[in-house]
Amino acid sequence: MSTRARTPAPPETMQQHALTWLREAIVGGELRPGQRVPQDEVAERVGVSIAPVREALRVLEQEGQLTYLPRRGYFVTELRVADLEEIYELRRVLEERAARAALPRIDADAVVRIATAAKECADAAEAADVVAELAANRRFHFAIFELAEQPHLLRLIRSLWDATEPYRATYYNLPSERRASLDAHDRIIAAARARDGDRLVAEQDAHRERALHVLRGILGEAPAEADRPTSPALSSP
Repeated sequence: MSTRARTPAPPETMQQHALTWLREAIVGGELRPGQRVPQDEVAERVGVSIAPVREALRVLEQEGQLTYLPRRGYFVTELRVADLEEIYELRRVLEERAARAALPRIDADAVVRIATAAKECADAAEAADVVAELAANRRFHFAIFELAEQPHLLRLIRSLWDATEPYRATYYNLPSERRASLDAHDRIIAAARARDGDRLVAEQDAHRERALHVLRGILGEAPAEADRPTSPALSSP
């Protein structure tokens, strides 16, 4: 067995540090859909200058998580129900393709990776750590999609997930949906282990449709734009 030490991961740049902070603020609900992102407050909280914050904001705009309005600044992207339904329909088509392409490559090692991510998701849910749960949930689903070995398809799926990340965080803040999601993961693992393509696709579709149903309700209950504060201050750490 080799005793060669692993090369340590390089430290984050200031832009990466700002980007990590912003992602966690969006996922954790500190920055909510429709809320303006105050660059100076973010820079102060992160401990960097404005420049790397602006660079990080541009990255999130390209991913669709933020929207830039001239002379007003960056806002967490706010979706209509129609936008959400379009995104989830595209996900349905692309994720079925990925799941079926992945099926021949689901071996024992792949099942272990998928199950490990599901366990991490359950642990985070037990701790009510939404940020950790969302990260584990993404690892769980992409452990299947990545087996397709279709990088262009994977890039499209990732972009669709990124576009709805703030809403997925809201969904996972509901205890009943955290439990339902864990149950859905168990059924998806069982289908993957059995290498049953139709069942795997059906379980993924049911999991996605439940999330869409809940998110429709969340968007329907959102306050009108005129009633929403335009730029609430970020909460203190």
